[in-house]
Amino acid sequence: MALFSNFTVNRYETRLEMGRTAAHETALAVKSLLKEKDTVRMIFAAAPSQNEFLDALVAEDIDFSRIVAFHMDEYVGLSADAPQGFGNFLRRSLFDRAPFGAVHFINGGAADIDAECARYSALIREGVDIVCLGIGENGHIAFNDPREADFDDPLLVKRVSLDEKCRMQQVHDGCFARIEDVPTHALTLTIPALMNADYHFCIVPAATKAEAVYRTVYGEIGAHCPATALRLCPHAALYVDRDSGARLTGFKRGGSAR
Repeated sequence: MALFSNFTVNRYETRLEMGRTAAHETALAVKSLLKEKDTVRMIFAAAPSQNEFLDALVAEDIDFSRIVAFHMDEYVGLSADAPQGFGNFLRRSLFDRAPFGAVHFINGGAADIDAECARYSALIREGVDIVCLGIGENGHIAFNDPREADFDDPLLVKRVSLDEKCRMQQVHDGCFARIEDVPTHALTLTIPALMNADYHFCIVPAATKAEAVYRTVYGEIGAHCPATALRLCPHAALYVDRDSGARLTGFKRGGSAR
């Protein structure tokens, strides 16, 4: 049974309340799916915006051994042990903290990028049940910046160039000291790859995301704000805190609306 229908917005006073609620509702979806199938396949975002959610998810009573995990993007050209690498972030924040059945990493340092995209695409093509994601300051999901996003993309994984606002967000998040240190390219799951799942849980705190949240909820659906694709999903929930939801109207604290 679905936990919600179509697109819901859930607004909370604090990041902690937001993250804990999103984690609990994600866990409910996992448990529901595990009643029907042997494994659940999940995609995770790697960003400081996900910290509260990931901390709470690890504490949930979930059979992680029956979860197959993926991440949705990775920088091209970073050293394998760089702490800013998204695979490394998720190792620290999630994958090393729970006994996942399997974890599949994107290799942004692969010698043959096209082959790496094809390899990861084949894994994603086997199916995805749940996507846990955030929204970028420019409205991106994964590394589908507005100029790169394609709602009808024929690819599932591709190499993209990162726009300046996207790269500057990495500085705002404290991941890099200056924009010159932020890689200019990445591998990302495309919009169709992300959208082809049963459930989407989107966790978006902080005042720097208020404009992107507003556009996601009220704006015209399209690549100019890639996150609007969530409104096309069968079961998608957006979780915001007081700061990121500051421009929303009609959504009560702790409540949701369609």
